[in-house]
Amino acid sequence: MDTSTIASIATEMSQVRIADAVQTAVLKKAMDIGASSALQLLQALPAPTPVSNPPHLGNSVDTFA
Repeated sequence: MDTSTIASIATEMSQVRIADAVQTAVLKKAMDIGASSALQLLQALPAPTPVSNPPHLGNSVDTFA
């Protein structure tokens, strides 16, 4: 191998590392945006209202079918 081939391979490997780092950074940013959007949606939901059922409901189970 001559030195120009070695330099070419080293440059290519460096570019691949940089591309991987950029792709990882973009993915992390997209995940952060998604998490932020989900949090905003959850915060926008109205508070659940408590359901007041009559006290006799749920005290027995009908096993006769």
